[in-house]
Amino acid sequence: MGSIEIATVRCAVCGRESRQKLLRGVRQSGPPDLDLRPAEMARSTMQHWLQQCPACGYAAPRIDEAEPQAAEIVAAGPYRALLAEASFPPLARRFLCRAMLLEEMGDLHGAAEATLHAAWVADDWRKPDLARAWRLDAVALFRQGPPPPLEQRVRIVDILRRAGDFVGAAAQAGELERSSLPEPVDRVVAFERRLIAAGDVRAYTVASALPPPAARPHVSHRAGRPVRQPRGGLFAALRRLLGRG
Repeated sequence: MGSIEIATVRCAVCGRESRQKLLRGVRQSGPPDLDLRPAEMARSTMQHWLQQCPACGYAAPRIDEAEPQAAEIVAAGPYRALLAEASFPPLARRFLCRAMLLEEMGDLHGAAEATLHAAWVADDWRKPDLARAWRLDAVALFRQGPPPPLEQRVRIVDILRRAGDFVGAAAQAGELERSSLPEPVDRVVAFERRLIAAGDVRAYTVASALPPPAARPHVSHRAGRPVRQPRGGLFAALRRLLGRG
């Protein structure tokens, strides 16, 4: 599962010291989901992806590092209100704090990723309404930022489908189909089309979109519970499954 280092860290925002964990050397044992949620063992390490200062609530991969504007954002009312939102799972709140920081600092795609991570936490806590809302928020952030590359636009189809926005997912798929999609990305979009038509909001792995022998079971059939995005993203995962890289 990798190693966890524990160290005393000084918060770059408030200066308070706290004991924090740093995760190293985590590997995946299978293909990621179509929205790029990683497989085990990385899947079970989400609580270690971000540190959070117990004094001021600053959330970052390393809280001993911060952008100059971070202190002002953390001290502001919206961030303090989010920290106090008891109806959200604690880990989801941490990712949403990170998303707010990134959005305020202009990194909209980074904010979208952190918001999507909060949706994954909501999945694990069986909070479908929160998961749906945060997926839709993530898509909005992806679209508000710089034009997403092809890989991200394919991924947005899955995020919208998982949120139950079948009209939006179908529209996104149709936009992609009007361009020249490389193989095997065209298979992924065709697979998403079948799921949309069936009204299916479940999670599927990248391998599920490919024909045997690459096909794997539906994510719900894997052992274990639901760290970062898999290296190289969706296209790299497809190439690995097809033995092309």
